Amino acid sequence: MATLQQIVDDFAFLEEWEDRYRYVIELGKALPDLAEDKRTAAHKVQGCASQVWLVSHAEGGADPLMTFEGDSDAHIVRGLVAIVLAIYSGKRASEIAALDALDTFNTIGLVEHLSSQRANGLRSMVRRIREEAALKVAA
Repeated sequence: MATLQQIVDDFAFLEEWEDRYRYVIELGKALPDLAEDKRTAAHKVQGCASQVWLVSHAEGGADPLMTFEGDSDAHIVRGLVAIVLAIYSGKRASEIAALDALDTFNTIGLVEHLSSQRANGLRSMVRRIREEAALKVAA
């Protein structure tokens, strides 16, 4: 999977939005498939027009290191999931709870080019990850 810095650099290199959309789709294709047994209602993100699943893993004590898996049934959304995972996965829960991925999406100019449904779904993914991280910190 691409790192966040690679994604930001690639977006800066690509000038046309059609190329950027193709790149988002390619990021989604590179995302590992989520196992069928993880495609459950408990892992489904509410508020997304497409089906989106996010699974979190936490390792460590009071401020665990968190990693995430995700998937979607829509190509573009699957690419958005890949970007969200690049932003959050591998960070401490306190860092995730304080980090708004929408800032990154705004920096690369992606939010303004998403349909309102996709932008709402993106916000739902970000909210869910940050809430899960906040719960881990509070525990």
